[in-house]
Amino acid sequence: MQGTVDGFSYGLVTPLVAYLMACLGGALGLRCTTRSMLVAHSWRPGWLALGSAAIGSGIWTMHFIAMMGFSVQETPIHYDKPITFASLGVAILMVGIGIFIVGYKGASGTALFTGGTITGLGIASMHYLGMAGMRLNGKLEYNTFTVAASVVIAVAAATAALWAAGQVRGFLWSVGASLVMGLAVSGMHYTGMAALSVHLHGTTNVPAGDSPAALLAPMLIGPLTFLLLAGAVVMFDPLTVMGNPEWSPAQKKPGIPAHMVRHTGRRPTS
Repeated sequence: MQGTVDGFSYGLVTPLVAYLMACLGGALGLRCTTRSMLVAHSWRPGWLALGSAAIGSGIWTMHFIAMMGFSVQETPIHYDKPITFASLGVAILMVGIGIFIVGYKGASGTALFTGGTITGLGIASMHYLGMAGMRLNGKLEYNTFTVAASVVIAVAAATAALWAAGQVRGFLWSVGASLVMGLAVSGMHYTGMAALSVHLHGTTNVPAGDSPAALLAPMLIGPLTFLLLAGAVVMFDPLTVMGNPEWSPAQKKPGIPAHMVRHTGRRPTS
């Protein structure tokens, strides 16, 4: 018996809020990645790590806000806590690998393709691992073609976002790139959900795990708080907000502060 799947139990509320979270995480991650390319090498890992955590938290938050609007009419849905937490770790780790590749090798050629592919696979892995954490009286089944399409969307979105991080400098262009990235991540999510069907077991047992309200709402507080803190860091960094279209001499020599001047003790000759 097939279950009646509804991904929009609260109408457009959950898709819109989820989209905004994906945009926020994408915007912060892209600006942090851009900032990493404009600083000395000693600061670069910190900015790249912050960008990785921002994008990973953003897409994870987007996924589970959207899942709060997901229901199967014939059975309650619970979530396995360890697997749900693991999906967040996978997202941050794989997105981080892709971002570090682009951050150190540049947003072009092989580095962009490799970084975008790993990041996209990280987004897809987070989605399907999060789905594997669902507990209900039924079996989840997926359409292979639609799943493949969702992975392609994720990889394309990630590659485009990393390219933008290396190319876009202005604030308005960054906003536009984050809106596109949010749309692509949301599109990947709902494409993946369109691939899903639920085959019911026909039992009335209550599935193990925590209910969405008991698990997801408290868990979302942490990533949301992190995104707000990351937003504050970006907001108070003028170079990150305004961009820096030209390299200054000090920036061409990472690790050498501009204020360091060697004094010889000799008077200037006329």
